[in-house]
Amino acid sequence: MARKKEPDIPKGTPAWMATFSDLMNLLLCFFVLLFSMSTVDAEKWEQVVNSMTSNFSIFDSGSVGINDGELISNGVSQLENIGDELNDEGNSDESNDKSEASSVDSAKDILMEEQKKETEEMYEKISGLIDKNKIDQYVSVGIDDNYQYVKISMYGAVLFDSGKAEIKKDSYSVLNKVGQILKLYDKQLIKIQGHTDNVPMSDTSTYENNFQLSTARANAVAEYVMDECNLKGKNIEPSGRGEYEPATDNSTPEGRAKNRRVEFKIYNELSNEG
Repeated sequence: MARKKEPDIPKGTPAWMATFSDLMNLLLCFFVLLFSMSTVDAEKWEQVVNSMTSNFSIFDSGSVGINDGELISNGVSQLENIGDELNDEGNSDESNDKSEASSVDSAKDILMEEQKKETEEMYEKISGLIDKNKIDQYVSVGIDDNYQYVKISMYGAVLFDSGKAEIKKDSYSVLNKVGQILKLYDKQLIKIQGHTDNVPMSDTSTYENNFQLSTARANAVAEYVMDECNLKGKNIEPSGRGEYEPATDNSTPEGRAKNRRVEFKIYNELSNEG
């Protein structure tokens, strides 16, 4: 029987290999093109690598978990310590809260010191002006306990007749000098408050009670200093307090005389109200 002749093997590179080589060349050109269009910040890349290495160890061993545990490489060995981890986080949060509270308290202390300093400087300046203008027999000056304002108290008998809210002409000169002091601080809040003693009104035809009388007196003084001393009305706040905030005991004539007064409260710039 005649032996079958084997087919001849084609010479040269197989067709599929040529196609594959072309594809690889195209891909190489594509990635070279992408690389040429991009920029790599070597310093930032090094920072990223160092950060990942120190925190996760993915470039060294790949087996370090939380606090040097072996959760990835050795199964669940870290589960025994997870309670401690959570407690540590809770303690850290509590510590942060205390730190924030301490910072707030420190800021308040600093603000209080600055406020105290400013108010004391205002007090010294106003006291000096009162002495210079020789009106200390008609007014007194003081500082509130929280160092928010300086208070000028003007005796009611100087300003008004009994039961009246019309400013006496004899008091104009004193009130003008007080107004000039207020003018130095007219960018700050100035409260003008009227006060009376606790003796009931004998004549209720005009004002029914001491509260109405004190309010009318405060308004009259506020209008006067705004008109005559050119104070800015937006920073003036008049109000009546009646007999409800006495400066001293009402049991004596001298005490009642001190309680009948008009107060000018000049708030410092750092005050919550000013």
